[in-house]
Amino acid sequence: MKLSQFKFRLPEELIALDPPRHRDECRLMILHRKSQTIDMFKTDENGEPLKDDEGNPLYLDFRSVLDFFVEGDTFVFNDTKVFPARLYGTKEKTDAKIEVFLLRELNEDMRLWDVLVEPARKIRIGNKLFFDDSGTMVAEVIDNTTSRGRTLRFLYDCPHDEFKKELFALGEAPLPHYIVDHRPATPEDMEDFQCLFAKNEGAVTAPATGLHFSREMLKRMEIKGINFAYLTLHCALGNFHDIEVEDLTKHKMDSEQMFISKECCDLVNSTKAAGHQVCVVGTSVAKATETAMGTDRLLKEYEGWTNKFIFPPYEFGIGDTMLANFYHPLSTLLMETCAFGGYELVMEAYEKAVENGYKFGCYGDAMLILND
Repeated sequence: MKLSQFKFRLPEELIALDPPRHRDECRLMILHRKSQTIDMFKTDENGEPLKDDEGNPLYLDFRSVLDFFVEGDTFVFNDTKVFPARLYGTKEKTDAKIEVFLLRELNEDMRLWDVLVEPARKIRIGNKLFFDDSGTMVAEVIDNTTSRGRTLRFLYDCPHDEFKKELFALGEAPLPHYIVDHRPATPEDMEDFQCLFAKNEGAVTAPATGLHFSREMLKRMEIKGINFAYLTLHCALGNFHDIEVEDLTKHKMDSEQMFISKECCDLVNSTKAAGHQVCVVGTSVAKATETAMGTDRLLKEYEGWTNKFIFPPYEFGIGDTMLANFYHPLSTLLMETCAFGGYELVMEAYEKAVENGYKFGCYGDAMLILND
């Protein structure tokens, strides 16, 4: 398929800049893959739309997800944990303000980090950056990796755990630029931009679909007998990069580190064998499970990296249902959603979402794609 086929008009006011008051309060749109139908509104037992006191139809909310799953079904979650990756420092001598975005630690002993810097043109090998008023957190640029990429060596002599604690204390939630270009990140964002089940640190952006799950909803799922399987894919920034080729087969994704345990595989595979639903929660989980699928179409243990790029046409082998957010035009996340739900049906749903004021992005609304 072509890049231009994933273009649509997204009014700026539909980009969610803040999370909902409660995690599970967002709107939900339901897509039925086989019948090619779309549901947006709550209905009574006769299928008639429910209305509010003013006669307006009531939209489905995220809690309605549970109506479509039964005991024995399994949800697969990404338990990666976001760290406060965005820091602001000053360049020595000039005091120019520099944004430093931590990507990953390269060497614990040498305090080496792979980072992005902005504005990159001002940052050269040998420059020093200062991150606090006391001057104790200092980094030296020791290599250029890409046009914006640099390798920093932090000049901070203390135990590693103390260093990371001090470094992260200077950072903020790594919200996407489509949010921070309109408002600053707050301390509350570090909690809001983190899934409740986050466990394994390493992500520089949240697996956003998992953000919708509240403690109350997870408890209701547990009571209903729904299983939870966990894998780890450390979400990187590749999904936010512009695609520069019209022919999608020529686009190369950045690699992301992932881990899938035997416990996760056993639960997912036994669920499939029993004829129950496997729901992949978000595009990161869908990518991870497809990366680790064997030729027998079962999930295999995995420890390594993936740069899998999923776009239509593509036949999924692990998940038969999927939860996703509403993503930006021309994004790899939209393409993967279209691969799962079908291009025509998903793009029709996006058109309805814009018409009905659904919110887009990591703090936005959700979509459930069912295999019925």
